Amino acid sequence: MTLPWGTTAIATCTPPDGIPDVRAVGAILREVAAQVILPRFRNLAASDVAHKKRNPRDLVTIADIEAERALEQRLEALSPGCAFVGEEAAEARPDVMAALAEDRPVWLLDPVDGTANFAGGDACFAVILGYCVRGETQAGFILDPLSDTLVWAVSGHGAWGESGGERSRVRVVHGRPLSAMRGSLTRRAAERLALALAAAGESVPPGAGRYGSAGREYMDLARGVLDFASYTRLKPWDHAAGVLIHREAGGFSALRRDGSPYRPAPCIVEETLLLAPDEGSWRRLHALLG
Repeated sequence: MTLPWGTTAIATCTPPDGIPDVRAVGAILREVAAQVILPRFRNLAASDVAHKKRNPRDLVTIADIEAERALEQRLEALSPGCAFVGEEAAEARPDVMAALAEDRPVWLLDPVDGTANFAGGDACFAVILGYCVRGETQAGFILDPLSDTLVWAVSGHGAWGESGGERSRVRVVHGRPLSAMRGSLTRRAAERLALALAAAGESVPPGAGRYGSAGREYMDLARGVLDFASYTRLKPWDHAAGVLIHREAGGFSALRRDGSPYRPAPCIVEETLLLAPDEGSWRRLHALLG
């Protein structure tokens, strides 16, 4: 399978428009996961896990902190002059998010997405990278380290999956009736949807529940394992890469308040984002969710 921008780039994997080398980014993700994250999976001491000071309900582990530092170091060498907005850096200094309003490119880092799962020994976690320029996500990468599955996209060039040395396009599934769709919603939203469908005399879609890792949900949204999802309190490191990958896989997403597309902002966006396979199903879900 050749790269989406043509056969001449296959040897060097040099993408268009100054976007960093996609193959090199994938190698960095795998290297950091293998060296920093996976050795600590199901091997954390009590002192390796803490509650965040700003958000005491959220956990942070030594793997989060050291993986973010390692990603920054390797990505700086790959793309000098870029800014970095990492989840753990933003926890300590929220002002680092201001870089998303600047002209220089920004890497968004979520070193261990699904930290509670990771700390509890649950295999559902991911590493997320987004590459943004002037408020637009130009490239996104999500790695499942345990299965060594990478899903990535470059704006305008489709979404791609890599596993076992093979690369292939990934696409959402179109044409499923709502009653056959699987989604990720909060319990309250799932109850609203079920009540609205029951009132209309329609079947309720099978529930999927939250994974505890937005990155892993975005991987499944792009591959058609999940059909729809809704998120609130939008942190850029959680959503920038996934929204781009979902869009490049043929999906449709928008903010529920006004139907505008999601863009990473220099703050946590207090909005609700809804993703669906296409605009028609998005509008139907938006109406049913109330």
